[in-house]
Amino acid sequence: MSAVATHDPHAEDAPRGITRWLYATNHKDIGTMYLVFGLVMFMVGGLLAMLIRIELVEPGMRLMQPELYNQVITIHGLVMVFAALMPMTAGLANYLIPMMIGAPDMALPRLNNWGFWLLPPAAIILVAPWFLQLAGIGNGTIDTGWTMYAPLTEQGGMGVDFAIFAVFILGLSSTMASINIVVTILNLRAPGMTMMKVPLFAWAWLITAFLLIAVFPALMAAAFMLLADRHLGTHFFIAAGGGDPILWEHMFWFFGHPEVYILLLPTAGILPHILSTFARKPVYGYKAQVYAFIVIGFLSVIVWAHHMYTSGMPAAANIYFMLSTMAISVPVAVLFFCWIATIWRGSMTFEAPMLFAIGYIFLFGIGGLTGLVLSDAGADQQYHNSYFLVAHFHYALFGGPVMGVIAATYYYLPKITGRMYSEGLARWHFWQTMVGFNITFMAQFFLGIAGMPRRIPDYAIQFSQLNTLSTIGALILGSAQLVFVYNLLKTRTGAGAKASARVWEGARGLEFTVPSPPPFHTFTTPPAID
Repeated sequence: MSAVATHDPHAEDAPRGITRWLYATNHKDIGTMYLVFGLVMFMVGGLLAMLIRIELVEPGMRLMQPELYNQVITIHGLVMVFAALMPMTAGLANYLIPMMIGAPDMALPRLNNWGFWLLPPAAIILVAPWFLQLAGIGNGTIDTGWTMYAPLTEQGGMGVDFAIFAVFILGLSSTMASINIVVTILNLRAPGMTMMKVPLFAWAWLITAFLLIAVFPALMAAAFMLLADRHLGTHFFIAAGGGDPILWEHMFWFFGHPEVYILLLPTAGILPHILSTFARKPVYGYKAQVYAFIVIGFLSVIVWAHHMYTSGMPAAANIYFMLSTMAISVPVAVLFFCWIATIWRGSMTFEAPMLFAIGYIFLFGIGGLTGLVLSDAGADQQYHNSYFLVAHFHYALFGGPVMGVIAATYYYLPKITGRMYSEGLARWHFWQTMVGFNITFMAQFFLGIAGMPRRIPDYAIQFSQLNTLSTIGALILGSAQLVFVYNLLKTRTGAGAKASARVWEGARGLEFTVPSPPPFHTFTTPPAID
């Protein structure tokens, strides 16, 4: 696809001051706010992860008592999933999709503004009980694990109520963003851009948005039922009153498993763009990847109970969820095949975006293969609730979405800022991340196989060496992200060389036909699509 982009040569001056951000309706401003917010929350979640690993460096209670440890591990999970990864992928969508499809802006810009500004209050509500506890009010924040299982949440303190309200607000924000993305992609494409010419990143986000609209209401309904149990005298999840705690698990995982793909698909959509650019080849299997996204989206909502093999489901249900879970590996394998075929015999160079993209394939590949192990209903009896599971979902969620977001950030940072980042710092960031991550979580695979359960602040002496090794890896991994933040700030202040419009030699797409940084209003007339 070739195109001639038409943009405003005068680039109307953007509004100035705080009101620019408070009342922002420009998709690039809102995308920037999403990205910054997500990065800040990622660092908060990372700090909580460091506290967890420092506590576990050796046996014994060294830093936190069990109650505080449970609170830290719960907030770490909630922050990383809802307040870090989802806003970062939404930020990429807001910034890039209108430019990719030749749209003047998002279809519903005021809804876009509201969707973002719901996030900071939700983040504050999530952690507020800690500060109230310091003032002598309540007993701290939620401590049930990020899955918020009943009956623990039925018995928890006020932190559970705060978490429920935070989930409501976050769900509302995500639903608004999803509706906006669907309407934008379906209605604001440039003339001549048929659906089979839409960039893969936009296709991936279209499926993601439909998933969010479909599954988030289940979590919000479950959260309301839990709130009613706690304060209105109902018994949805209280066995003594005729309710069923397992109902919470079904409702949560009906949302929670598609959530994995809600986080994964946007970065799986950006990956072909990066691989194609640095292999200097066209994307291989465009239609196959589109169909794979659609099949993954469909299958992701019918496999939720593979998280519940140990909950006492009938054998027939275990077999169904086992087979359907294994089936989802087929479209994922199609994506892997297309990615590898894209770079096969290409004229590759290994700038930072390409390094992180290849790291994505390697790490998420391990996450997917270990997911096949956990999908087996018999084997899961051994691995469930062990550190094997912790390692698996970190390979899936850090190895996939986080590595993908970092790859996309380095790929588009020169376009966004108009300046090149430090390639040396970016490569250092990559290798430090790969070494630290694999030390951290490969050790946890072996801890899980040896029988160490997760979510415990103390452990038997035989697990000490691998825990110490895992903590060393976590410190390496955490310090690597400080290099990332420094590189971002250095680039933002204009330290690097000026970036051209195309930025990368092999880059394709409408977003690379406008100046770097893009004008405030990107397209005043629709670009021409061949």
